[in-house]
Amino acid sequence: MKKIFFLGLIAGSLATNSCSSSKTGVTASQAQTTRSEVMKLKGQWDVSTVDYNKEFSVKPFDEGVSINCFVGSSWTFVPNNYTGSYALHGGGGCPEKTQAITFSVDKMGVVSIKKVGEGEKAKKVSAGYQLMLENATADSFTLVQSVNADGAPMDIRYNFVRTK
Repeated sequence: MKKIFFLGLIAGSLATNSCSSSKTGVTASQAQTTRSEVMKLKGQWDVSTVDYNKEFSVKPFDEGVSINCFVGSSWTFVPNNYTGSYALHGGGGCPEKTQAITFSVDKMGVVSIKKVGEGEKAKKVSAGYQLMLENATADSFTLVQSVNADGAPMDIRYNFVRTK
């Protein structure tokens, strides 16, 4: 009888541990915090400014255009299905373009963005970009992209303001 009780105790303990979210390193509180950060991104945003070392020529997100084309660009984030888009408005040597994206935010505030082509499934896209989410409020946030500039790290700060 003691052996059965002991085996039941071990089995119960294993079941409890295997269902625990902390085993994956994410507690319920952290998951809720991450979800709350993602929800702050919901809506429509414009890039108000981009801060970086102007000694370098930067062409972000493999668009082949100057970083200046992203100032004033419009972004939409839809957290319930982790999709969105960005639109470059053209003019001043910049193309007019809308790009579909998928995104995610991890518990450390890393925002992963993947460009999704027409008719392409997001799960088939393996390449993307990782940026850090900073200072997220109801009306603004910053995405920071670290890039290599002549062998040294350089941060590019995309400052967003809510439009809707």
